Amino acid sequence: MLQRILKTTSVLVAIFVALPACTTIAAAPDSSGYTSHPEAQAFIKDMAARHDFSKAELTSIFSAAQRREDILKLMSRPAEKRLAWYEYRKIFLTQSRIDGGVAFWNQHAEILDKAERELGVDAQVIVAIIGVETRYGNNTGSHRVLDALATLAFDYPPRSKFFRGELENYLLLAREENINLLSTKGSYAGAMGYGQFIPSSYRQYAVDFDQDGKRDLWNSPKDIIGSVANYMHKHGWALGAPVVIRASVSGDAYNAVLDKGLKAHTAMKQLQQAGITPSTPLPDAALAALVTLENKDGPGYWLALNNFYVITRYNRSPLYAMAVYQLSEEIRQARQQSLQVRHD
Repeated sequence: MLQRILKTTSVLVAIFVALPACTTIAAAPDSSGYTSHPEAQAFIKDMAARHDFSKAELTSIFSAAQRREDILKLMSRPAEKRLAWYEYRKIFLTQSRIDGGVAFWNQHAEILDKAERELGVDAQVIVAIIGVETRYGNNTGSHRVLDALATLAFDYPPRSKFFRGELENYLLLAREENINLLSTKGSYAGAMGYGQFIPSSYRQYAVDFDQDGKRDLWNSPKDIIGSVANYMHKHGWALGAPVVIRASVSGDAYNAVLDKGLKAHTAMKQLQQAGITPSTPLPDAALAALVTLENKDGPGYWLALNNFYVITRYNRSPLYAMAVYQLSEEIRQARQQSLQVRHD
């Protein structure tokens, strides 16, 4: 949901910002927060001009926003960049997360069946994404979203433009979905809900799957599951299609394929000519990318198909995509075994 995905919070006490008939905003703390920051001042002026927000109310909101040093530190050390695959894998491929996935699937089987049927996304992948993101809703984030986005928008130059866009989307989202700007919590990057949608993804891909007039990614299992499925559907997920296949390599020509990125780009026939052999045969015309992940005993190689690339639209790390895929397989197998035992 990072990446884009990027990810949370409890909803729904009206506080509000710049509606034509706006509710009263709680008094700001003594600190000036971000109101004295030149870039925040320009942002407030722009939001008032372009989106019909009240400048006074935005000033009140940003006086409550706090710069968070811990968020800046976390942004500089994401797990996807500091851990090898065999270390990263251990975080997510645990028995408790597998068992939690089986329990979540069993509890919401009817909703997952509907999402799979209507949106064409495998239930096991929907469950695994929610499991990787928030342990099935048990950890949706402890950082106030307003603080996270303000800190990154105004005090994190490497990605300030991106996070200013997310801050803009958060204000609009709060107005649209009646989200409490001053209490909503999420990840250190401002991602929200069970599926950890950043504000732009929330606005673009979240769906009202329970048809109650709002998109609630904290309290509505139907909206949560439907929204994750819709995100994957919109990015091109193919129901039942393979995700990734182990491969072996020989020679040196395969290195050029590694440099071409994660999107499936090269026909299987050409990959084989470059010394890449899949563990399971694929048609000559099938497109794939080559991914390498670091195991304890050295690099492992995988052919990443389109569905693997789709997972990376949720989080651009190949480690993340592989964790989701492998967890989904473990959950599926564990659930099948439990259902078989129950049937026997």
